[in-house]
Amino acid sequence: QVQLVESGGGLVQAGGSLRLSCVASGSILRVNAMGWYRQAPGKQRELVAGITSGSSTNYGDSVKGRFTISRDNAKNTVYLQMNSLKPEDTAVYYCNADITHNSGGYRYTSNYWGQGTQVTVSS
Repeated sequence: QVQLVESGGGLVQAGGSLRLSCVASGSILRVNAMGWYRQAPGKQRELVAGITSGSSTNYGDSVKGRFTISRDNAKNTVYLQMNSLKPEDTAVYYCNADITHNSGGYRYTSNYWGQGTQVTVSS
């Protein structure tokens, strides 16, 4: 059983900062690519930022220069530092990861989602 648990969301004023964390736990052999997505009401889920196991990163155009994704492989954790927040950043933020795990003596690589954490930016 593998789980992703996010934390760090909340209410912040425009121009402020938040740091999201996501911890992967369970019978994990390897955490591969990780990422953050967000979904605002009435909109499709979109990529915010991604990071490979080798720490190469990519960002959605709307967050470039403001958000930074990082990871701690020893802790199976990915972070999203969000600065200069805008009201349009308001959304539920979801952690996503490709995880290689052991089940019944076999190795599987599966994609997992966290439960989401709400970020609200007031104007």
